[in-house]
Amino acid sequence: MTEPAAAEVLQRLAEVLEERRRADPERSYVAGLYHQGLDAILKKVGEEATEVVLAAKDGQREALVRELADLWFHTLVLLVHQGSGPQAVLDELARRFGLSGLEEKARRGRDGGRGAGGNRSDEREPPSSPG
Repeated sequence: MTEPAAAEVLQRLAEVLEERRRADPERSYVAGLYHQGLDAILKKVGEEATEVVLAAKDGQREALVRELADLWFHTLVLLVHQGSGPQAVLDELARRFGLSGLEEKARRGRDGGRGAGGNRSDEREPPSSPG
């Protein structure tokens, strides 16, 4: 059996997360997060991001991969909560592919510090895609 493509895995997960929006918060962790609202989801994303940083700093490869999976999962929860999904992020990454980091930064500067992703000029720059 072949492994599913990463985009397919992300899309399938987003579909499950969408289904959980209608689930009983008493029986589903994700439904519980949705029920608690945006602030609870954002708090969880922040916690997971911190755990990624700590695992990376400690040089724990397996822990880093697990924590990154948790972070990706919770950012997908956030995307679905906000009415979006992984395809929007994949499309943005594809748009950036082949652009240098300096070129991407300059493009964001030309539109008032906000790129297609809505980054403010006072936010840290995300890593650029290969290119």
